[in-house]
Amino acid sequence: MKVLVTGGAGFVGHNLVLYLIKRGYDVAVVDSIERSSRYALARLEESGVPIIKADVRSFTNYDGFDVVVHAAAYVSVEESVRDPLKYFENNVLGTARVGYECAKRGLKLAYLSSAAVYGDPVKLPISEEHPARPQSPYGLSKLQGEEVLRNFTTVYGLKHVILRLFNVYGPGQNPSYAGVITSFLKRALNGEPLIIYGDGEQTRDFIYVEDVARVIEFLIEKDVFDNEVYNVGSGEPVTIKDLAKIIIKLVGKELPIIHASPRAGDIKHSVADVSKLRKFVKVLPTPLEDGLKKTLSELSLPGSRS
Repeated sequence: MKVLVTGGAGFVGHNLVLYLIKRGYDVAVVDSIERSSRYALARLEESGVPIIKADVRSFTNYDGFDVVVHAAAYVSVEESVRDPLKYFENNVLGTARVGYECAKRGLKLAYLSSAAVYGDPVKLPISEEHPARPQSPYGLSKLQGEEVLRNFTTVYGLKHVILRLFNVYGPGQNPSYAGVITSFLKRALNGEPLIIYGDGEQTRDFIYVEDVARVIEFLIEKDVFDNEVYNVGSGEPVTIKDLAKIIIKLVGKELPIIHASPRAGDIKHSVADVSKLRKFVKVLPTPLEDGLKKTLSELSLPGSRS
């Protein structure tokens, strides 16, 4: 089985690539390398993965692959608010190119979308039937990518699956675009206070990056390219306040927690309804503390913070 991972030098992408290689897949990467960390590139180089340096908006050499996993995207909510056109040009047009090239060749496509498509939830847990009302250009760009693929299924017969990822964490997150876990871990390792925006009672659904890779492998192995949408999360809400306490315990330091003003646009609560996926994908999530320990061990290695 030959798999091409777009954005395969990014955070989720390179972890997926390394996982699939260990499982015996023949994997190649296409990535502009524009936002890849040195850590991710070094891990790929050590594994001998072929890296094709190209922009997915113009890349067309898909011959010889069986499955494409489309992970390439700009992922910063804040940046998307500052420069929305960049996000539409990159994320939407990139997805259109990838989807069209796959459709022309009869290749199967797994599209990594985002829980950001839901916006502020009106009901918890969030199922795939929840209204899609993104609150950022980033979320909108991921939703428009989904719509493009659905259209290509109607027009060209594209076989695809859409995975809406919740809060993914793990080794190799780009420091410039990392979430709260990476921010907390790095501050804790440096002996700095952990900063919580708001009262800390807001909840998130954290999923370890290798669990995402395990789900994707299952879908590839079982040929689940049914043109459906699936949430990928743990299904367990965690408060930011409890997350901070766990991290402080893991690093073994007495660190203060500072509360700052809530950030505009932050969603108060988010947790995935994963019952649709778990009907046939028997992948149980890594316990949060175990995933944090693995992430912390990687962050502690020389050269892993860049």
